[in-house]
Amino acid sequence: MRQDMNQTISLLERTPATLNAFLRNLPDAWTMRNEGAETWSAFDVIGHLIHGERTDWIPRAKMILQFGESRTFDRFDRLAQTRESQGKPLGELLDEFAHLRSENLRELRALKLQPADLALSGLHPAFGSVTLAQLLATWAVHDLTHLHQISRIMAHQYREAVGPWTAYLGVLQCAGHSS
Repeated sequence: MRQDMNQTISLLERTPATLNAFLRNLPDAWTMRNEGAETWSAFDVIGHLIHGERTDWIPRAKMILQFGESRTFDRFDRLAQTRESQGKPLGELLDEFAHLRSENLRELRALKLQPADLALSGLHPAFGSVTLAQLLATWAVHDLTHLHQISRIMAHQYREAVGPWTAYLGVLQCAGHSS
């Protein structure tokens, strides 16, 4: 499927409600546990998504529109949620994510991007030249990656409990695709 702004936005606007329905008021055993050393919990993933809403998608889109390739994006701190989420309850993080996402989608719509805008490029610190269309498509797939990751983390909690059915449960076979 070709990247389409309306389709991208339709996915991005559903992520907060999906996460809210999936995670709100679950026991900590589901949301605070991870898959082992140096892995994330569902709580950590929500913090990561919040940090991305603040520092990644819209700020980088605006950089592309304003500076093109004359300025490199700031590096993204993939572990900022460790500091920023500390001591906050998950419900508060879910609310914060929903609010930030709503604001960012409002800003995105206000940009009234045209095909020529989507073809503009900026400089990523690791990848070099990337287009605005690629950035926005990545935003949507980033959401899907973390929805998948949360499912995998939670399934991991019952890895032993399912016994021999592990062989038929693909989520338990997945080695992971993100921190």
